[in-house]
Amino acid sequence: MRHQASVLEQVVQHFPWSRLDHYVRKHGADDNQRGFTSRKHLLALLAGSLGGHHSLRSLVAALGPNGGAMRLLGGTAPARSTLADAMRDRPAELFGDLLHELIGHVANRATRCSLKAAVRLIDATHLDLGLRMRRWLGLHRGQAAAKLHLVYDPRAEQPVFFEITPARINDITAAKHMLPIEAGAIYVFDLGYYDFAWWARLAANACIFVTRLKSNTPLRATEQRAVIAGGTVLSDRVGYLPERLAASRRNPFNQPGREITVRTDNGKVLRLFTNDLISPAEQIAALYKERWQIELFFKWIKQNLKISKFIGTSENAIRLQIAVAFIAYLLVRLMQAAQSQPYPAVMVLLIVRSHLFVRRHIAELLDPRQTAPPNHTAPASQLRLPLCN
Repeated sequence: MRHQASVLEQVVQHFPWSRLDHYVRKHGADDNQRGFTSRKHLLALLAGSLGGHHSLRSLVAALGPNGGAMRLLGGTAPARSTLADAMRDRPAELFGDLLHELIGHVANRATRCSLKAAVRLIDATHLDLGLRMRRWLGLHRGQAAAKLHLVYDPRAEQPVFFEITPARINDITAAKHMLPIEAGAIYVFDLGYYDFAWWARLAANACIFVTRLKSNTPLRATEQRAVIAGGTVLSDRVGYLPERLAASRRNPFNQPGREITVRTDNGKVLRLFTNDLISPAEQIAALYKERWQIELFFKWIKQNLKISKFIGTSENAIRLQIAVAFIAYLLVRLMQAAQSQPYPAVMVLLIVRSHLFVRRHIAELLDPRQTAPPNHTAPASQLRLPLCN
């Protein structure tokens, strides 16, 4: 009898399993293990993330009756204590590396539609973790909270890098000390990253940045450029930021910049600032407007993959679970791209969640009028996400 893959099996076939052993050896993740390997751990957490389980008890109860389906994938239905120990002890760096490996497998087409350089959005969001986490987080305003710092590719609709810090760490502190700089990329960020020295570092790496100016930051204009009358761009000026900062410190960003004043859809006036002296002002304004995509991603991942609720209480467990949630997100996007119809990602996720161990092709579940294709879904190397609409 021909094997019919479960929905979970169809989803995880897009994962680059051939690279798993390399990273397991690199981090010694299976050293001194007694059977609950990294593969079994990853499969259990993917089932938990895709299934919407946000506690050890719920996840173990859901996997127990489906141990046979898990074994077909090389997994298992673990005991609660086994999974808890693995969340505490297995290095989260393994899952971070696996996430970046999967990101590399997601095709990155002519990135970039109208722009030739990679666009990177930077932002952070709070995660309220509960008082159980105060051992490693401490308290911030009476709460045990963390910050998820994220670099996001709006063209590919995927995270590129993430870091977890206590909530008391400023956004710019994380950016300066943790977030990697990609030479030649375009970075878009808000006032949380207001640091002239960091702007100078970006410029030194041939990066373009688009951000906002505070209302009390003057610009010594050297050139006034024409703007389209009646448009959203109100003014376009080239000039220099103040030469001196507080305590008579010299401003490290001493090159010319550009202030573009725009009016938003709700009537608010913003002072944008960039080191791009060439692109049309409307294109710079459109780049800054793309920041809403990272906000939507935060909302999607919190609501649908439950990263606001965690099954572990240690820093390692939190990092590990967030990395697996991002892996689950990318696998859903790959499954979405494999369908013949443009189904929303949330619809694909809901079908996966409701039928995780059902042995039917996902195309049939998305649309009962369809019949299953003769072959399984194409491997990830042949898929292309719908990057630009």
